[in-house]
Amino acid sequence: MAKCEFCDKGVAFGIQVSHSHRRSNRTWKPNVKRVKVIVDGTPKHAYACTRCLRSGKVTRAI
Repeated sequence: MAKCEFCDKGVAFGIQVSHSHRRSNRTWKPNVKRVKVIVDGTPKHAYACTRCLRSGKVTRAI
């Protein structure tokens, strides 16, 4: 699974608990997009989560 290259957000693991309290393993996957970004003055493709894209931590190449 892809991981954000800027904040290292990746897959999180946990336990899903139903209403009757039956427990099963599950994963939470991050909303990661492959976008063209500017890194060190040159455009390149990178995986970035949507939180980094919205906050302005990543500058997209046009």
